[in-house]
Amino acid sequence: MAKIDRLERLDQRRADLEAEYRATLVAALERTAAGKPGLFNHRADKRERAAVAPVIDELRALGEAIDAIRAKLMIEPFALHREFFDARGRVAPSAAGEPKQAKQWLDRLAAETA
Repeated sequence: MAKIDRLERLDQRRADLEAEYRATLVAALERTAAGKPGLFNHRADKRERAAVAPVIDELRALGEAIDAIRAKLMIEPFALHREFFDARGRVAPSAAGEPKQAKQWLDRLAAETA
């Protein structure tokens, strides 16, 4: 029973961290959708990177903690974390801007929770 209790607590911790990750990401996406660039790092702008660095660091730390717990529970890595970080970086000039990309992410996340 002790092992089952530990696993249940660990799984609850995972769920709590995933909710915190999602809330942090949604807040950052809302700021970006409102016109604050830098979250997706489309441009090599030092000021934009510095402005979003605390959020990116927090998301990275949360994602790593979640993946460590998921590994202990023998479940797949946290897909949202990987997908978000894969979406960051330089894009083609014809690609959607950061505010539009953020709105698309917000719509996607809202649809997933509905």
